[in-house]
Amino acid sequence: MKITRSALAVCAAPIIVILAAGTAGAQEQRYQLEKTENGYVRMDTRTGEMSICEEKSAQLVCRVAADERTAMQDEVDRLRGDVSALHDRVIKLENSLSARLESKLPSDEEFEKTMGYMERFFRSFMGIVKEQEADKPSSPAPLPNKT
Repeated sequence: MKITRSALAVCAAPIIVILAAGTAGAQEQRYQLEKTENGYVRMDTRTGEMSICEEKSAQLVCRVAADERTAMQDEVDRLRGDVSALHDRVIKLENSLSARLESKLPSDEEFEKTMGYMERFFRSFMGIVKEQEADKPSSPAPLPNKT
């Protein structure tokens, strides 16, 4: 039995139609439409992305709905970046402040030397105060009467 091209085409045509319909059906099932008061909500069954659809001029016009998860994740990512930048800034400020303080603080030897100067100064000052008290008369002179 010899199969001609035309016979093969007749047999293959239904198979091609079935395959095409299966592909189209798979594409159609990717989205799920739900009727709402103002139009439709379309969900992409592969990604979970939602779209809001309205009928305009006998066509269904869809726009991507604001996905709260995406918006929240974007905000979390932004805040993480801010926290990281602030953390780096705090470390730099702390390092520069401690370096400045360490460079300005005297060593223990310089501190002890300065304390020795202050101690001698106060001892001398207290000696002067005691001398002044010793030079004062024990009883004050009577004040003249003023009239």
